Amino acid sequence: MKKGLLIAFEGIDGTGKSTQIHLLADYLRAKGFAVVETREPTDGPYGQKIRQLYLNRQRFTLEEELELFVQDRRQHVDEVIAPALADGKIVLTDRYYFSTVAYQGAAGMDPEAIFAANDFAPRPDLVLLLVMDPEESVRRIEQLRGEQLNDFEQVEQLRKVADLFESFSDGSISRVNGAADVSRVQTEIRNLVQPLVDGFPNRV
Repeated sequence: MKKGLLIAFEGIDGTGKSTQIHLLADYLRAKGFAVVETREPTDGPYGQKIRQLYLNRQRFTLEEELELFVQDRRQHVDEVIAPALADGKIVLTDRYYFSTVAYQGAAGMDPEAIFAANDFAPRPDLVLLLVMDPEESVRRIEQLRGEQLNDFEQVEQLRKVADLFESFSDGSISRVNGAADVSRVQTEIRNLVQPLVDGFPNRV
């Protein structure tokens, strides 16, 4: 039985998920909570194959690509998420199954079928969906990170992904303006998380 909390950070590339997840983890640890920071794709065997797609997405069919994400998530749930939740910890994951639905859905697969393929994964208590114009996210990737865009980060593709994220109506989702100042975004995130941790008994 789940005793902990699961909070997923979602959004298109370049919205600051990694920065915000680290800031929230530090904040919660300072409050005395046991926090697990994790991410998808993982560093496991399936996650490593997924990262190869960043360089050449044509290596696999869409169905094979989806299967890699699902298998990576199964391992992630079995080895990291479920044990941490059973121990009463707060799990912060940088991406979860909503990203798979948005990105693989934008590539042409049926979003509802992707949700169904992930029905084994624990439902998040909160999804923090960082929202940003795709042009701004691309600018951040290229100028602030100094990185070249991979096959998942092309602006036309990101527009489709952003539209799918916008269409999601799951009750766990809270949308946050990722284009705002880092500290302002973190303040809004903490305000959304606070009701979950108020009275949460599991502290270190």
